Amino acid sequence: MSYYLGIDIGTSGTKTLLVRADGAVIAEANAEYPLDQPKPGWTQQDPESWWTATVKTVKAVMRKSKLKPAEVKAIGLSGQMHGSVFLDKKDQVIRPALLWNDQRTAAECDEITSAAGGRKALIKMVANPALTGFQAPKILWLRNNEKRNFDKLAKVLLPKDEIRRRLTGGYVSEVSDASGTLLLDVVKRKWSTKLLSKIGLDADLLPDVVESDEVTGTLTAEAAKKLGLTTDCKVVGGAGDCAAGAVGNGVVKKGVLSTSIGTSGVMFVHSDEPQYDASGRLHTFCHAVNGKWHMMGVNLTSGGSLQWWVDNILQGLAGISDKKRYEAATAEAAKVAAGSDGLLFLPYLNGERTPHADPNARGSFVGMNLTHQRGHMTRSVMEGITFALRDSLAIIESLDVPVKQIRASGGGSKNPLWRQMQADVFGKKITTLKVEQGPAYGVALLAAVGDGAFRSIESACAATIEVADQTPPDRKAVKAYDRLFPVYRNLYSQLKDSMAELACFQNG
Repeated sequence: MSYYLGIDIGTSGTKTLLVRADGAVIAEANAEYPLDQPKPGWTQQDPESWWTATVKTVKAVMRKSKLKPAEVKAIGLSGQMHGSVFLDKKDQVIRPALLWNDQRTAAECDEITSAAGGRKALIKMVANPALTGFQAPKILWLRNNEKRNFDKLAKVLLPKDEIRRRLTGGYVSEVSDASGTLLLDVVKRKWSTKLLSKIGLDADLLPDVVESDEVTGTLTAEAAKKLGLTTDCKVVGGAGDCAAGAVGNGVVKKGVLSTSIGTSGVMFVHSDEPQYDASGRLHTFCHAVNGKWHMMGVNLTSGGSLQWWVDNILQGLAGISDKKRYEAATAEAAKVAAGSDGLLFLPYLNGERTPHADPNARGSFVGMNLTHQRGHMTRSVMEGITFALRDSLAIIESLDVPVKQIRASGGGSKNPLWRQMQADVFGKKITTLKVEQGPAYGVALLAAVGDGAFRSIESACAATIEVADQTPPDRKAVKAYDRLFPVYRNLYSQLKDSMAELACFQNG
């Protein structure tokens, strides 16, 4: 039987899965690496750490599985979206890669919008407004702020596509990840020469772009030796982590929506046609499903907010075990009633994307009184994250996009409290899967499709993905959250100016 590798280049680490052609996970491995934050709102990373983690995790799953190298037929790649790897003519990395949650490019977003002829004109060209996380403003930031580095620039790659270059020697991306550069004509599924011309960028800076299940090359002799594989091993297009995660959850047909809580939070819904939010609050991107699209709402610090709260604030507090800190914290939160007795948390710890598109947005607790305790605050953080996801769901439903089933993934699917909280905040059943392995699983399936094991990604998902359980909403909790959600939504507009002043102070 044939086997496939799914490699996901995440923000905090790389995950590699070895998957059999029937969808069974044979082995997995993870490797972590650091995140550099030189200033508030700035995030960057050394691409070499991704490659080191890739080699380490591939070797680990091969060692665990005891397979022969030739039995691995293809590799699928996923990764954190929007990041910018800047290469010179000798393929040397010029500077640390700017990541998806980096907020330094507000001026460049304005520059792009102006050059395109305004926000509406830009959305018509590339289906999305200019946002600080996207790749295009990062390239302009390099041009505007590090001219010496920009003068060296020969290629700009997304994180997973830098790993592809290390594997195959080629410069290739695919449509789902390329959609998040702001440089792709999302409707035509090719680079927008019109926008590139308006902002003065050469198309030669960009890689070729293909569909997600296309074979983009085979391993070089050097890469094969490094990984312990063969030069016959194919490398398939793969997908950005959001689309890859959706494929891994079987969100490849109309009416199915996935909610993912990782470092960021994502509401992802399949679309057979390109659909737009005229205000640009949602992303419209190409799906990893050939010839299909998706709409997506993104919150920048979802699970990241809980991680901040537990690791930085609760760390070392009496009664919270270091080894079981998350379990202890959420156990306290579970004892608190829905709504945290009127304590709300805005999870805007690193700016926000959907629906506000505001790099200056900042987090806060609102409504605190003398009766609130630690458990209230933990629950409030979790509820604030879930309210932020409901913001996206509300926009999706306002566009008459059908949502017949919600599938949960990431940390939000593994924790019983969070599954119930999502059901209650959304007022809908939450479905979980028998096997939930995230983006790495999705791109392993894409690798199988590219190798010919399945005729399409839809058939691959139908054959391998199975629903495990459903969590129905609790009526009393739904009523509480329906009362609080409008209050939550109004807080941003009331605090926006103060947030901007505080962000200015924090940035010096």
